[in-house]
Amino acid sequence: MKRIKENARYLEIRNEYDVAVVGGGVAGAAAAISAARNNAKVCLIERYCAIGGLATLGNVNVYLPLCDGKGNKIITGIAEEFMKLSILDGYGKIPECWLNNNFEECKRVRLKVEFNPWTFAIELEKLLIDEGVEILYDTRFSDVIKEGNKITHLIFEDKKGRFAIKSKVVVDASGDADVCVCAGEKVVSVDTNVACGWFFCFDGEKVKRYVFSQKYDHFNRQVYDLNTGFSIEQTTQQILSSRENISKIIEKMKNENSRILPVSLPSIPTFRMTRRLKGLIELEESHEKTLFSDAVGMFGDWRKSGPVYYMPFSALYAVRTSNLITAGRCISACSAWDIIRAIPVCALTGEIAGTASALLCRSKSKRFSSLDIRKLQQTLKNQGVKVDEKI
Repeated sequence: MKRIKENARYLEIRNEYDVAVVGGGVAGAAAAISAARNNAKVCLIERYCAIGGLATLGNVNVYLPLCDGKGNKIITGIAEEFMKLSILDGYGKIPECWLNNNFEECKRVRLKVEFNPWTFAIELEKLLIDEGVEILYDTRFSDVIKEGNKITHLIFEDKKGRFAIKSKVVVDASGDADVCVCAGEKVVSVDTNVACGWFFCFDGEKVKRYVFSQKYDHFNRQVYDLNTGFSIEQTTQQILSSRENISKIIEKMKNENSRILPVSLPSIPTFRMTRRLKGLIELEESHEKTLFSDAVGMFGDWRKSGPVYYMPFSALYAVRTSNLITAGRCISACSAWDIIRAIPVCALTGEIAGTASALLCRSKSKRFSSLDIRKLQQTLKNQGVKVDEKI
């Protein structure tokens, strides 16, 4: 491999924040909002140009269940607020039984909705601005600067070049544990991603959603590197494979209905799970109904009815870096990874991470591992989050 040395340079420190959130997906949005509501000065950094990640830019427009499939609503707080926000335009509706508290019917109908991705993106953006969060679009995270076990600065790149920001606390909501890697945390990766796509077409009468997912050997053999992630060639291949199949599906539909017109394709790579933190606890499916002493939230399994899980705080914060915490699909989850990547759990972990970050800014401890867990639990409960209820 040929290499060239880049000259050392000083970077402009553009601003200072209490909390910097890297990644503007659902988890990052929830983290930024909850930190701001707890009186922190917050910056949200997003490499694309809209909020919501896969839920909006990826057209994954199903807000999966807030319930356990047995009639019990177990995810509340910002996650429930976001669900209502996503359907403000009337595209989707909350099931009547949940509005009327018909418990017997709620056992049969899960609390989920479909939404218009761009309505959701716009409403999330409005909410962030209303809460005083500073948004930096078209800005890519590059690296961290640490002093001992603490991140002091984050390095980014935008159209003007490289720059730094200073922050007391950092939330990694990148979806790929990018900050964790740069901070020297242990991470885990998978190579089970597939070519897939959620897209919308107009059939001459209405806009409809279509979904496909298909494995490709030439793609699956490409392993996600722990240090660098997917190469640009691998990412491009995933995008091209996905669009090739979307094109084939659209062509087939046109043969049946010549009026078919594609109106919205995914505008980001549609990776499901890539790389995540290896924390003090790695969530397993076997942890069902395990009430951890540091439980900070509750969630169910979107794939089936029945299971209830308690979110341990120690699955979110970094091990080697005192002021780093994760949210969304890059938290520490092993066999439960497929469960926690869903929109409601991403919003839940975002609210936990943002609230904890704001509390840490005011704490004498300065380490997430030493944060007063009871104070965090009570703060979350005051915000409407179900933390440790028996089901």
